[in-house]
Amino acid sequence: MAGGRNSLVTVFRPWVRFVGGRAYRRGMCRNITELRGLQPPATDDEVTAAAAQFVRKITGIGKPNPAVAPAIDEAVQEIAAITRDLLAGLPARRGEPTTVPPLRRPAVRQRLGLGPFEG
Repeated sequence: MAGGRNSLVTVFRPWVRFVGGRAYRRGMCRNITELRGLQPPATDDEVTAAAAQFVRKITGIGKPNPAVAPAIDEAVQEIAAITRDLLAGLPARRGEPTTVPPLRRPAVRQRLGLGPFEG
């Protein structure tokens, strides 16, 4: 029986990860921070940082060279604007996200040479 539970044929499902014969739904990329429901609300810097991480992830370009930097910067700004509109249009969340955005973490802010977060 092709495709059955014990079959050697595996159906490709990008949203499912198979570990030890069991299927698990894949979560979001661990590097992209949840911004909905933050108190105080996400800052422009946090939205832009999340947009930049998204663009780096989908393009595979961590440090753009001068030839592609304008296209990358434009994409980041467009995605940040879309993200702001999306967050503004969603209903309130019942609770805050379980992780703290990097730009709110004291160690990250110190490493980047930023002062304390004052949301």
